[in-house]
Amino acid sequence: MDTSPHSFRRDRMADLSRRLDPLRRYEITPARTRLGVFAQIGVACLMAAVLVAAAVLPGLLGVGAAASAGINGFNQLPSELKIAPFAQDSALYAKKGGVEVPIASFYAQNRVNVSWNAVAQTVKDATIAAEDPRFYSEGAVDILGTVRGALSTVSGGSLQGGSSITQQYVKNVEVQQCDALTDAKAVQSCYQNAAGVTLTRKVQEMRYAVGLEKEYSKNQILMGYLNVVGFGGQIYGIESAAHYYFGTSASQLNVVQAATLVAILNNPSNLRIDQPKDTANGAANGYKLTKERRDYVLDRMYVNHKITAAQRTAAKATPVKPVISPTTSGCATAAQYNAAFFCDYVRDVVLNDPAFGATSSDRWATLNRGGLKIYTTLNLDLQSAAQKSLSSYIPASQSGIDLGASNVSTETGTGRILTMVENRSFNNTDQSVPGTTAVNYNTDEAYGGSQGFQTGSTFKAFDLAAWLEAGHSLNETIDATHFDFPTSDFTNTCANIAGPDWQVSNDEGSAGYLSVLDATAASVNSAFAMMATKLDLCSILNAAKGLDVHPASTHNPLNSFPSMVLGTNYISPLTMATAYAGIANGGVVCTPIAIDRVVNADGSAHAVTPSKCTQGLAPNIAAGVTYALQGVLRGGGTAASANPQDGVPIMGKTGTTDNSLQNWLVTSTSKVSTATWVGNVSGATPLRSLTFNGVGGGNVKFEIARPILQAINAVYGGNPFTAPSDAQLYGTQLTVPDVSGQAPQAAQSELQNLGLTATIDATPVDSSQPAGQVASTNPSAGSQVSSGDSITIQVSNGSGAQTATPGATGTIPSGLVGQTVANAESSLAAAGFTNVTVKGTGRSDPNAIVTAVAPGEGSQAPTDSPVRLSTG
Repeated sequence: MDTSPHSFRRDRMADLSRRLDPLRRYEITPARTRLGVFAQIGVACLMAAVLVAAAVLPGLLGVGAAASAGINGFNQLPSELKIAPFAQDSALYAKKGGVEVPIASFYAQNRVNVSWNAVAQTVKDATIAAEDPRFYSEGAVDILGTVRGALSTVSGGSLQGGSSITQQYVKNVEVQQCDALTDAKAVQSCYQNAAGVTLTRKVQEMRYAVGLEKEYSKNQILMGYLNVVGFGGQIYGIESAAHYYFGTSASQLNVVQAATLVAILNNPSNLRIDQPKDTANGAANGYKLTKERRDYVLDRMYVNHKITAAQRTAAKATPVKPVISPTTSGCATAAQYNAAFFCDYVRDVVLNDPAFGATSSDRWATLNRGGLKIYTTLNLDLQSAAQKSLSSYIPASQSGIDLGASNVSTETGTGRILTMVENRSFNNTDQSVPGTTAVNYNTDEAYGGSQGFQTGSTFKAFDLAAWLEAGHSLNETIDATHFDFPTSDFTNTCANIAGPDWQVSNDEGSAGYLSVLDATAASVNSAFAMMATKLDLCSILNAAKGLDVHPASTHNPLNSFPSMVLGTNYISPLTMATAYAGIANGGVVCTPIAIDRVVNADGSAHAVTPSKCTQGLAPNIAAGVTYALQGVLRGGGTAASANPQDGVPIMGKTGTTDNSLQNWLVTSTSKVSTATWVGNVSGATPLRSLTFNGVGGGNVKFEIARPILQAINAVYGGNPFTAPSDAQLYGTQLTVPDVSGQAPQAAQSELQNLGLTATIDATPVDSSQPAGQVASTNPSAGSQVSSGDSITIQVSNGSGAQTATPGATGTIPSGLVGQTVANAESSLAAAGFTNVTVKGTGRSDPNAIVTAVAPGEGSQAPTDSPVRLSTG
């Protein structure tokens, strides 16, 4: 055998001559027009240029001086192709039965990257046979195929493949980089550079291909190609194509399926098989164009010994029958878990959070192209219970009212959103369907929500906070008999509140003299209006803001008019749930979060913005507010029927706006807070004029909430709340002075100077004091009262009548502690004691239990001296 250098060159040239045979046989159709002539000149130039480029490829033609010079020029081109991660689906997860399950996906391109072993050999064989039979034996560039394809395309012949799989991979990678851009001009320029029919681009593609094969193995390049290529529409990569077109995985594709998918690669726009009504390539003609290309792929597989003749014949006889299995991008798929609105909220969180990108375009790309695994806070089991309860009472639509309802719950101390449901179905399409909406009633407008709803008396929690911060107490007595409040009665250091008198009516509870605790439990509006006259309205607004209360929309900023006290601001349910969670959590409020963690496509952790927890209320103030709000869900409280009575301590507040247009219940245990809203999305239909599943519209919120609270408590339980201090309960204790015998106005001034609220009773009473002078007070002289308590001054009629024998003494009966207030008072009256007062939560409840008595049981005391019974 001749092994001389001359023999080596002769063999190389012979090999090159064989490879040029197809090019020699290529004929250009004679031009018939002047334009055709110019086109053929261009073809000739392109042919010559590409051949020159081919001639300088390293190692192709020996090492002559001319070749060396060409090689140096070629090698100066950029050789390293930067392969950025391809666009991949991002998946949203939630817990069901403690297991993370996918509930939705987002993508710009439906792609799931897979590894070599996850793709059937049929796919690899079909791809190589049809696209690049010499893939494993040739270099990075198919010289003859490149020239032949270029000539055929430019001269008007049939479109022919001309590049190696490595070259096709290069082009697809460059196109993918273009798809990641957002600027229209930049995209257009990028596409021209990546896929334009120019010599510069083609030579650069070759250079990248050479560099690529120095860095990656053939198998890696083939796998990269199969993961990046498009199969029509938004379907990219072999795994997504297998699922979409045949409802299977890439690892399970048979010969016919593999050949069909590889056929689509030849012209994805025209050969896709998901458009059955297409006249050129649809179900009616058996997807004629795709079948022709598929059969060509099968022929190439046979010629390249990848299938037998029998397999080819059987495969060709098989019709093209797609099994389209779409993967919907977006939140519609989450509807099967009653989680579409929550999904949409998470989407908006990502698109608003700088942790996912500096600009809105960056964040969109991260979500739709980044292949993220987003693990959310949603508990699908509790979500199901919440949706079931809400939907069992509130229909998606009802004639005569634009009806809305929602329920949301968050963890105290973490801000994690556990449930988020509403009465309507999710619909973010352009098609309006009754009973559907894209608006999430639970959230702010910036996160897909509404402009908020007036909260009614649920806002009184913040009134209480400001009341306690000002030094008042929960047992302080309030005069709730006033209903007309001039603006001049109020102080507001935040804003000018000049305007007409504020007319207040009591939707619930009765007017009279009552403690703040009782006013809260019964939700007496006139009492809270009177309390507001003793405060700076700005302090109420600031107490709310400290608990992260903010408007649901910039269209409705928070106001601090006197009516604010009864809940006229427009706030979202999620915000109210967050605020109540802060109260129950010792005043520490945590901003709501919907995402626990995020994993990047490569398995690394992605940064997530955590909940921000701040001390919104002083702990002692929070304890006092919580204590007051517990009475709302106890016997006699406005929300007692919502209490699941499962032993878990719970607090909360009801809210009903004027004419019962909006109805609320916000509650919290030490573990979870919940906000339930039912009302008018628009319009003004009184809810109390309607019934829902046999329940009146004013009370339906309680029936909705109770099963939800029961389900949550079964999972989370709850601890006792921190007890309030005596200062929160009773304030500064004062002894009522003896003002008998004084002029009523002088006595009133003295009592007010002590920090008490003194009023003069217009009806005279029998007394030994001269007519027109103070006969006595109620509570009587010597009684222990709280700062701010109300004292009634009784005026003598001069009759000289006495109700007790001066100087008489008696014995405090034993066994008073543990009795009801009514029984204890009877026992003391029977013993001759005439000056008995009741302190604590049972002041107005005769069935309250006595916890202490002063003077103590068995003590000797004047029968007209003060005796105090303590309750609560």
